[in-house]
Amino acid sequence: MKSILIIGAGLSAKVLINYISKQAKQNDWKITIAEQNLQAIEYIDLPKIQLDVTDDKARYECIKNFDVIISMVPARFHFLVAKDCLALGKHLFTASYISPEMKALEKEVKAKNLLFLNECGLDPGLDHMSAMKLIHNIKNKGGEILEFESSTGGLVAPEYDNNPWNYKFTWNPRNVVLAGMEPAKYLDNGKYKYIPYHRIFQWTTQINIAGLGDFEVYPNRDSLKYRYIYGLENVKTMLRGTIRRPGYCKSWNAFVQLGLTDDSYEIENIDKMTWKELISAYLPNIPDKSIEDNFCDYLGINRNSQEFNKFEWLEIFTEKPVGLQKGTPAQALQHLLEEKWKLEVNDKDLIVMQHNIGYKINGEYHKIKSTLTYTGKDQINTAMAATVGLPLAIAIDLFMQGKLQKTGVLLPIEPDIYEPILKKLEEFNIKFVEEEI
Repeated sequence: MKSILIIGAGLSAKVLINYISKQAKQNDWKITIAEQNLQAIEYIDLPKIQLDVTDDKARYECIKNFDVIISMVPARFHFLVAKDCLALGKHLFTASYISPEMKALEKEVKAKNLLFLNECGLDPGLDHMSAMKLIHNIKNKGGEILEFESSTGGLVAPEYDNNPWNYKFTWNPRNVVLAGMEPAKYLDNGKYKYIPYHRIFQWTTQINIAGLGDFEVYPNRDSLKYRYIYGLENVKTMLRGTIRRPGYCKSWNAFVQLGLTDDSYEIENIDKMTWKELISAYLPNIPDKSIEDNFCDYLGINRNSQEFNKFEWLEIFTEKPVGLQKGTPAQALQHLLEEKWKLEVNDKDLIVMQHNIGYKINGEYHKIKSTLTYTGKDQINTAMAATVGLPLAIAIDLFMQGKLQKTGVLLPIEPDIYEPILKKLEEFNIKFVEEEI
């Protein structure tokens, strides 16, 4: 009997677990979940093991009893799992970015005929697969790709978009608060662009998605490396970004400029602070000026604007307690936003992804736009969980059935990986609409 261990069963793992469980019953596979908080997954009818993934001995002893390991833990812990998988000769699947440490295992993984498939979720994952399908199709027709722009967003569905930020948490809140901490690097019409963190949310572009309207995109980390990953060494424009509704980035930038997204130090006496006191601690002392006016003057915000309304709605100028015993500025902001940006029981989330590719063929310029929109079913079966979990689950299913026989530390960028995954995803109505412009 083949055996699979799923380490981590958070929000993005639920759809994956359901899919793999169904396949296991049909194929006589053994599925076990390792999770630190077993109470949170009592509803899952599968064998469970309590595991702290940072416990080296317990993790090693757990992994050695299974054939295939699926790591759904936070990204910083994947390498711990990977080391054990390599030592024990186990195959590994994750939805997260390949870290330099993971990539460094390439020769050893290949020498042991193992597969460590990474970046097989939504973004990274579906973005790679759908982009490479377009890129390969264009190249196979003799086209030369000049411009590549790709962006993704996890948002709230329009009919449940009922707060002034036009945003609710559909994935890890910590990652949202700390987004953009690394500088962004990309290529714009042959010119290199380097955007430091404090300017990233000022550096937006606009896109339109049919049926949903206008959105804004802020640049993601290092877009430049994808020239080589995607085989686009001669491309003139290379940009990957994150999608938000218009106005979000300008307002979020105020928190960045204040310093409330800083996670490097703890705030003194935060357990006794109100939000009004905390915001005041980041503003100049100006007698006889209200905190609201001081905030607006310091950040260049009009008090009668929609932008100011976003901050007022968060109650950051009130005597509302911060509500933490200790914490960094980023942790305080996350604590507040987890309450205010919560996805309610009846809410549905929305995934949007769009590629814009400009290319020449036979001397003529063409442009293709490829768009994915996908709405979740409910608070548990979210669009985020489906688009992160299903691509990875399908890849594992293909591997278990002997239809995926590659080795090494890989991304899903080759046709024999992405084609069957994209085809199967269409059965779940996860499909791209392509438009030639």
